Amino acid sequence: MRIFNKLFSKSRSLEDGIFFDKIAKIIDFKPIKINHYKKAFTHRSINKMDGNGNPISYERLEFLGDAMLSSVIAAHLFQKAPFGDEGYLTKMRSKIVSREHLNELGRDLNLIAFVESKVPSNHFGENIHGNIFEALIGAIYLDQGYLVCEKFIHKRVIEPYVDITRLEGKVISYKSLIIEWCQKEKKSFKFDVFEDNSITGERLFGVKLHIDDKVIAKARAGSKKKAEEKAAQRAYFALQEKISEK
Repeated sequence: MRIFNKLFSKSRSLEDGIFFDKIAKIIDFKPIKINHYKKAFTHRSINKMDGNGNPISYERLEFLGDAMLSSVIAAHLFQKAPFGDEGYLTKMRSKIVSREHLNELGRDLNLIAFVESKVPSNHFGENIHGNIFEALIGAIYLDQGYLVCEKFIHKRVIEPYVDITRLEGKVISYKSLIIEWCQKEKKSFKFDVFEDNSITGERLFGVKLHIDDKVIAKARAGSKKKAEEKAAQRAYFALQEKISEK
């Protein structure tokens, strides 16, 4: 086995060897097929093709990793929350695998540093961090199988972050919460969105949240979705006592 490892290490290029060592440190075991991991960090802008002419990018592995992550998290919740019905388990899983949380995980591991792309890293959207994290999980599954993939998810996601009691109180979307409350209380609501360019020329979106024809909160952000969420969050804290009563 030692002779095989030496021959294997010599057959890798210096660049592959450095990548191999860094990935092994992150996943805490030695990869068998390094190409799976290289694909997990290949951006579509590289325009790589496999031997059959199919495009190579992290997106297919992201799809696979997302499915594996959801499967492992679902099994964990099923075991640890026997009191939860389908709706409860689905909501809890959504909190764990939220885009915000996956972005945080990918950022903590600095996975973006490994991405091969023709696009400058500062031009990537925030979701690149979570997308690459899911692609890495997909690569682990292909390379090592389900049990090793499950172990990695437990170590990197479940053990440090999954506290069922804490997650029960975590809000995924303030916008959804506000809409649900308004519908329940039969209150009218409207998100009034408009472009609001800053002094520096940055394209921003402003939002006024009306509830029963009264402006409850205002916010600005780089996208409509973020601006609406920020306004809803401010409205939630302004109305928290009334919402908590119900």
